[in-house]
Amino acid sequence: MEVKKERDGGAVCAAADGELEEINRFAKAELTAEQVYTFAVRLCDNEVDRDFERFDEQALRDLGKLFLGKTGIFDHRWSAEGQTARIYRTEVVQEPETRTKAGDGYCYLKGWAYLLCSEKNKDLIAEIEGGIKKEVSVGCSVKKSVCSICGGESGTCEHVRGRTYGGRLCFAELREPTDAYEWSFVAVPAQPKAGVMKQFFAHQGGPSRGEWDLLQKQAELGRSYLAALRKEVLRLALLADEDLDGTLFAGMAEKLEEGELLELKRSLESRVNRLFPLQPQLKQMESKADENGESAFLI
Repeated sequence: MEVKKERDGGAVCAAADGELEEINRFAKAELTAEQVYTFAVRLCDNEVDRDFERFDEQALRDLGKLFLGKTGIFDHRWSAEGQTARIYRTEVVQEPETRTKAGDGYCYLKGWAYLLCSEKNKDLIAEIEGGIKKEVSVGCSVKKSVCSICGGESGTCEHVRGRTYGGRLCFAELREPTDAYEWSFVAVPAQPKAGVMKQFFAHQGGPSRGEWDLLQKQAELGRSYLAALRKEVLRLALLADEDLDGTLFAGMAEKLEEGELLELKRSLESRVNRLFPLQPQLKQMESKADENGESAFLI
């Protein structure tokens, strides 16, 4: 089974001396700290994603080994011209205080990548620093896709991903990865948290800690705005269609960006207004006045 999983997050830094030994395992010529640029990426995690799939923790550990030395490209286009960075170290990071939708502790696969400080990569480094190149996706294959409700092969049982059965969310758990092909910079990740990870420290020519904190607050406001927008779209959709599966629609809405959500909101508002037209108060007053024969006294 071939899988592509996207994520959104990341940390950027210059190469440290301690990293060079690991980086040079993958280089033909001995590289120096001045020749390489490193950054960290959150490749994938054990959270239920927008496709109602997730990796189990053991799968993340296995993928960590498989992704060592794998190249980073763009939009999963398998072309030598697109090769830009390479993973040289991985680690599974535990965040037990955060709970997944499945109810267990959150963890993710973190990878460290390097690229050459060349003229060709100058713009890419600037885009990573500026948060433009951020979201990433992994391409891999797994042996098993297990239904979270019955434990059978997902897609062959009667349970539907995204629906709730007895208070339990149905999703596919991806297990026993057999290969990791590549990781890519993408525009829209399936796993919302995957991507380049930020480090909050001041460095020459970069933003200060205070500037990073401000950016974080602005990002949080943006996330709150999108969450409220998705909630309003869901409300309108349920008004427009009483038979709609709210959980399934909410999962679909999670994949939409602001422009798509606004367009959908306008369409749903138009439909709801047709189904439930507003009654102007003045018109009601005129109707009652006509019944009493007093319309001439209305202004």
